[in-house]
Amino acid sequence: MTTIKEKGKLLKFAQRKLAIASTKDKNMALEKVAQSIEAHRENILQANIQDLEIGKDNFMSEALLDRLALDNQRLDGILHGIHTVIQLPDPIWKSSKVWTLENGLTISQMSVPIGIIGIIYESRPNVTVDAFSLALKSGNAILLRGSSSAINSNIALIKAIKEGLALSPISPDVVQFIEDPDRELVLNMLKANGVLDLIIPRGGAKLIRFVVENSSVPTLQTGEGNCHVFVDASANLDNALKIVINAKTQRLGVCNACETLLVHEDLKDVFLPKVYEALGEEVELRGCELTKPVIDVKAATEQDYKDEFLDAILAIKVVKDVQEAIDHINTYGTMHSEAIITESLTNANRFHREVDASSVYVNASTRFTDGSEFGFGAEMGISTQKIHARGPVGLEQLTTYKYLIMGQGQSRE
Repeated sequence: MTTIKEKGKLLKFAQRKLAIASTKDKNMALEKVAQSIEAHRENILQANIQDLEIGKDNFMSEALLDRLALDNQRLDGILHGIHTVIQLPDPIWKSSKVWTLENGLTISQMSVPIGIIGIIYESRPNVTVDAFSLALKSGNAILLRGSSSAINSNIALIKAIKEGLALSPISPDVVQFIEDPDRELVLNMLKANGVLDLIIPRGGAKLIRFVVENSSVPTLQTGEGNCHVFVDASANLDNALKIVINAKTQRLGVCNACETLLVHEDLKDVFLPKVYEALGEEVELRGCELTKPVIDVKAATEQDYKDEFLDAILAIKVVKDVQEAIDHINTYGTMHSEAIITESLTNANRFHREVDASSVYVNASTRFTDGSEFGFGAEMGISTQKIHARGPVGLEQLTTYKYLIMGQGQSRE
């Protein structure tokens, strides 16, 4: 078994070369990887079928099976993500600020790779490719640790990635994968100061909390998504219903799905029956004491307003105004994605300013919080923390900076 330290040596040597690689070479490497994944398409899909069968035998939920599943359409999406990253500008060695001091020194703030990134993630095999492609384009080497539930899919994808890199100017050593399911290796990653520069956990609240509490390596939190849609008194109800249906049901097991619907009290008698008619058969609705007299639903508990369901469950609360909606979101939300449906510019601006979240929507579904939808090509996850990066983590968020100071012989007096 190769240790974290041994993988780290390979990553460090390869990353030093990757950090100074040309955009042309990095793009060529990504193109070769895309071609290799296409060539291995059937093997990858067959490996995924194995994982799905094991998941079903282990009584994995439908939402988790959906996260795990690959098909031709999703594989096409993965390949599209690689090609989008190829088309994006290289974020490395770009000058964001330049200024000249009175003594003649010119200072430039230049973007550089973070270094070696570790990512610990659950279920989704697409993360293997998304994380790799973003890391490579941004000059970072990457250590991947997926979940045991996706092991066959991930091994097949890593094989294709490394075979593609072997035909390119970039070393296959820039990506390392931990196949061993031993959880001790996760702890080793979290204590790998001097090997890893950053760890990104991508998964449920339990995984993220474990990583943050146990890591001595800096972490970038990609948080859980307890997302809300607030239907304000002035909302266009046709748009509101369409957005609520999309935000809740377009894909249940994702972090940007709506988990709680907030409805202005003036609309409860007209809008809640529309929600019940549209969602009542496929989604379990749980309502507050003002909801239940209007539609026949299960009573919502305090815990329901805290939970990220990732399932066909929607909590509903009637609120008296935009302030109560904002207060509810800032109490129970996870700083992920929040939406208001309104025709009031005043309320829209207030909601936008006062809601504490990485992404705030006006008259649109929360489902758009996604690297590809934002034009980032792919994402490492959705950051809900407030430092370094917030929202979808794309190429620019995987860089740091250094200062370049140009002089003509100046000495400090």
